[in-house]
Amino acid sequence: MSRNDTSTGSGGIGFCGLLTVLFVGLKLTGYIGWPWVWVISPLWIPLALVLALAAIAGIVYLFVSGK
Repeated sequence: MSRNDTSTGSGGIGFCGLLTVLFVGLKLTGYIGWPWVWVISPLWIPLALVLALAAIAGIVYLFVSGK
């Protein structure tokens, strides 16, 4: 791969993935006593936020369009 390659790609684990790995490590070593649902929450919280914003946008669209 040359230095002048203009293709861009996002590689890596990302913030949420890193946070999940950290929480799992802390859970498995006994440093935190959280339930597993909160340990893996960095994986599902962003999805829940996107779904909530989509639902709000849909409701706003229905009110604005008058249907």
